[in-house]
Parts: sequence; C-alpha cells; structure tokens
Amino acid sequence: MSDTKQAEQTKLSYEERLHRIRHSTAHVMADAVLRKFPNAKFAIGPAIDNGFYYDFDLPRNLAPEDLEEIEGYMQQIMNEDHEFRRLEVTREEALEMFADQPYKLELIREFPEGTVISVYTHDEFTDLCKGPHIDNTKRLNSKAFKLLSIAGAYWRGDEKRPMLQRIYGTAWESPKELKAHLEHLKEIEKRDHRKLGKELDLFSTHEEAGPGLIYWHPKGARMRLAVEDYWRDMHLENGYDLLYTPHVGKSWLWETSGHLDFYKENMYAPMELDNADYYAKPMNCPFHIMIYKTQMRSYRDLPLRWGELGTVYRYERSGVLHGLLRVRGFTQDDAHIFCTPDQIEDEILTVLRFSLGVWDDFGFSDIKAYLATRPEKAVGDEERWEQATASLKKAIDAEGLDYEMDEGGGAFYGPKIDLKVKDALGREWQMTTIQFDFNLPDRFDMTFVDHDGKEKRPYMVHRALLGSMERFFGVLIEHYGGAFPVWLSPLQARVIPVAPAFNDYAADVAAELSKHGYRVEAELSNDRMNAKIRDAQTEKIPYMLIVGEQEAENGQVSLRTRSGEKKNGIPREEFARMLAEKVENKELI
Repeated sequence: MSDTKQAEQTKLSYEERLHRIRHSTAHVMADAVLRKFPNAKFAIGPAIDNGFYYDFDLPRNLAPEDLEEIEGYMQQIMNEDHEFRRLEVTREEALEMFADQPYKLELIREFPEGTVISVYTHDEFTDLCKGPHIDNTKRLNSKAFKLLSIAGAYWRGDEKRPMLQRIYGTAWESPKELKAHLEHLKEIEKRDHRKLGKELDLFSTHEEAGPGLIYWHPKGARMRLAVEDYWRDMHLENGYDLLYTPHVGKSWLWETSGHLDFYKENMYAPMELDNADYYAKPMNCPFHIMIYKTQMRSYRDLPLRWGELGTVYRYERSGVLHGLLRVRGFTQDDAHIFCTPDQIEDEILTVLRFSLGVWDDFGFSDIKAYLATRPEKAVGDEERWEQATASLKKAIDAEGLDYEMDEGGGAFYGPKIDLKVKDALGREWQMTTIQFDFNLPDRFDMTFVDHDGKEKRPYMVHRALLGSMERFFGVLIEHYGGAFPVWLSPLQARVIPVAPAFNDYAADVAAELSKHGYRVEAELSNDRMNAKIRDAQTEKIPYMLIVGEQEAENGQVSLRTRSGEKKNGIPREEFARMLAEKVENKELI
C-alpha cells in the first residue's frame, strides 16, 4: 500500500473502515459466485448494517453447502493480489461493458442524463459502483467473514419481477470480532419472536388464509389484553378520551385526506356498496377529524386528546412480510391532539413524558430521539413549521434526551420526533412517533373559535406510543426472550400438586388467586410432578406453586421461580400480597 493510501486509511473511522471492508467483501463474493456459475446474472450488492448481500439470477437454487464452496473461492480471491480499481465510463461504454447482464442494463438505462457512471474492477470482476472500497483484496481478512444465509428477493422489490437469490454475509476486521458477532446472531435466533411465538403458543400466521394477518392464540390474547388494559388506564389518567371508529370509509374520506392521491398503492382495492366505493382504512386520523367536525369547537374545548386502539389495513408486498414486525392488518395505539397554537409546547412535552413513562413500565430505558425537520416539499407556512419544530426541540431538551437532528426528514405535512428504543441485545427499534400535521386541518377545513371570536385552524398532532400492537409484541418477545415480566406473562403462576391427593387444594389455591384477577391455573393432569415443573419452566411461567400435605394442612404454598429460586412454606395470603406488589411495580420476577 502507498504511503498516501496508508494515511487515508488511518484517518477513517471504525465504521467507515467496516463499510469499505463489507462493500469490498460483497464484490469478492459476487466474483466467487461467477467463478462457480460463469453464466450467472447479478443484480445489486450493497454493504448493510453488520454485513452485506448480493442478489443473483442463477441456473439452480442454492443449497447451504454451496455457501461453503463459495466461501472457499472467496478466501482464494482474498489471498490473491487484486487491486480494486475505479473507472468512470460513459453510458455507451457501460452498456457495452454489461451487455450480458440484463439487471445492470436496466439500471444503466434509467440513469439521468449527465450522471457520472463509475465501475469498480478487481481481477476479472467488474460492477457498477460508487465505492469506496479498500485498495486490495489481500487486505481483507480471509478468516473474518462468513456467508450466513440464502433468501429469495424480487428484483427491485416488485413481486411481478423475477425472484432472485440473495446471499447474506458478514465481514469484520478480525476473527475475534466475527466470533462475537456470530454469537450475537445465535442469541438473536434463539429470541426470534416467530420461533418463540410458536413455542409459547402466542400467535400464528396462515399463508393459506392470507399472509401478513395475525391470529392471536389464548395466551397471546391474555398478554394483549393486559397491555390494552394498561394502555387505556394510562390514557384516561393522562387526560385522553377514547374513541372507536369504523374499519371502512367512503372514497370521499380518502380523497379529502389525500390518501388516494399519495397512498393508494398501500391501500386495498375498494368495495362497491350502494353505488359508492368504500376502502378499508389505512389510517385512523380522518375518522377522528370527522368526530371533531360534528360540532363547532371553542378554544375553551381545547386541547382535545383522543386515543384509539384502531385496527388498520395496509397492503405490504409479500416479500417484506415478517412475523409480527411487518404485517398487513395491525392495531395502532393511535391518538390525535387538537389544540391551539399557545397550547402546543405544553402538549408536546406532556406527550414525550407520557411516552418515556410507558417505555419505562415495559422495561425499556435506553431511548434515543430523532428530530426530523421541514423537507424541501412541504405544506404549511414557514412560521408554523418553525414554531412546531421549536416546540419539539424544547420538549426533548427539557427531558434531557439524547437526540440527533434529521434535517429535512420530516413528513411533508409537519416535523416530528421519533423515539428509538434499544432492546436487551442492543438493537435499536423505531417505535414512538409524535408528528405535527399542517395538511389535514386544511384539507378538512377544521376550525375553532378563538377568544377573539374569530375562526382559526387548530394544531393537529399525530401520536403513537407503541407504534402498533403487533410490532410492539414482536419487539417485546425478543427483548425478554419470552420470559416476560410478571404483570405481562400470559400465565403468572401454575399450581402443581405433588400427587393427585392434593388436586382439590391446588384447585382451591388457583381459584382464589384467579378471583383476585391474577392469571393462575392448577395443573391437575396425571403427569409426574417433575414433568409438570419442567413444562412450566419451558413455558417460562414466572411462578410455580408446589403443594402437598404440609402446604394443604397449613394453608401454604412452596414457591419455585423460573430462574430457579425456591422458598418453602409461604402462607397463601403472603404469596398473594407478593404477587400483587410485583404486578403493581411491574417487576420482572
């Protein structure tokens, strides 16, 4: 390596170095695939978080053992002395260079006139690429990368286009980093909400009945009910009123809101009823506005805080559906605030504090805010944008939250705060959003009568704390690995008799606790006690109450926790008080 290149490399941050390593490893992988399949057609291959991928059109489906062979080719290429060379070419030169690669030709033909087209070459492999790369394949550590998986991916995400084969991989600076990452991936796999959802009997999906639609099983429904009850109680405590609105609306509603102009591709096809088109709702906000407009509002009525657990339906491409995290029908924990301009700062601060309190109750404390400002194309006058953005920033500053500015990242209708939470594995999830809207109040001609007797536009804020029940549960399952806090667990305790002779006492203990609102059951099958305990641990039930002769005579239970702690001879009343305290304080166990 030249002194100049060495100096440039030294200046790079760790993240920049990793990006170049991963981007370069992706090209090496594509080269390796072409060595194995000389007639392969390749599409795109970017570096991504923690790794890279490439999409291929191949003569046959890949098998896991193919990845090992491709890795062998990659190690060979890395140990060879191939420089990564950048070259700028004309459109005509690029079309000639990739004449046998149809996916590249499509991209080249779509480049705007005057686009600088660059390619990167190492050995005999060349691809369209902006770079940057490392300088030589020998600088890639042949023991610090791993091909991870094969997946299907429609060309350009369009299910009407060819299905390609996507190879995912990861690459690092050292084998030690690779080993740590692979261990992390094992933990992620162990906590996969789809796997745990099946093992714990929480929910299911059914392709034959409609992909992207969630079926909540009894245990999952118990958890969801606990969350929804908490959600309603907290909203009522925080000055919200609750709404229920229809699942469908006439086309006029979506024409007025603008969804048919800007969002139609994500909406389901209309149903014709009474010579009119009705659409399943993708959003709740127009329905809340219709309730607002049922009467003239005064400044004395404001602020109005209206919340709804509203189920909405959005068309997501089948290729992006993913368990609970990406679905086609979901329930938003939605709310809208209608207020006067001079109320907005207090309302935003109150919403932000409300959000942080809710996340703390669910066991998430590592939270970062992103403040998204006015984009180039926006509605609403600049003064309102400035006031709204300043209100959002003051709220973040008042709470001392770590945040980043997302310049120009706001919606066209207003600035917003997004909250991202970190889970137990350090992954960041986009959850809470607090968004101003200068668009819908104008479109629906919303007004209130101010103290001067004049009609004015209210400020409107869209707000979701958990995002959606489905996605929130996916994150929750993976955060806790299925071992939920006591207050959320589908079953909080299972009473296990040591022998059938104590079934009546076990049933009595369970009935008494259930009467007080706790989720408790007695296990009265003929299975051995140790098998029952093992099953309860597998189901991650927080408490097992073992009862036998001594417990029955003295009105006691012997406690085992899922973490292995034991305590014998606890009076039933004492356990009930302990359980009440754990639930009240939202403790893990």
